[in-house]
Amino acid sequence: MNLANKITIARIGLIPLFILALQPYPSWMAERIELLHVVNQYGLYAAIAIFVLASATDKVDGYVARKYNQITNLGKLLDPLADKLLVSAALIMMVQHDMIPSWIAVVIIGREAMVSGIRILAAAKGTALAADNHGKVKMVLQVVAITAVLLGNFPFSYLTSFPVDRTIMMAAVVLTAYSGYKYMINNYRKLQLEI
Repeated sequence: MNLANKITIARIGLIPLFILALQPYPSWMAERIELLHVVNQYGLYAAIAIFVLASATDKVDGYVARKYNQITNLGKLLDPLADKLLVSAALIMMVQHDMIPSWIAVVIIGREAMVSGIRILAAAKGTALAADNHGKVKMVLQVVAITAVLLGNFPFSYLTSFPVDRTIMMAAVVLTAYSGYKYMINNYRKLQLEI
């Protein structure tokens, strides 16, 4: 297994840590276990750091794969899968904490499930489909939106009462839906499947 794929797998490995950091633990447990008490107090900050680190490795593994000619079919499948798992975990945890309405998670995760379905169909035909430009921009906007919401509109809240974090999240939802539509149309044609 090459270095780029190892970085991608490490990104997947950070997802459980992110979930554990954002998980609210009952007070009776936190009173008995000091670590859980610390997580209840500071877990959000740890979760933000883990999310940003995991998101940054997306660029690192892509850079390594291109620079050292380590682009593989496994990497083409694992890289977007890691992105989808990270974003889905973040959205589900944010719904649990009432940071976003559940329909946002449904739209974004639904789009990711649809794209994964297309990739599975392509793999069955012996083709590995990489992310297109819309998908890459969508991923960046989703990461920015999730980070902004996790930060509770910081630092914008010191400058304005305008919900910058919510606005970025809505833009991410719109771009996610649009990129999913484009991906479906373009790749169904490539695979010569009927819509």
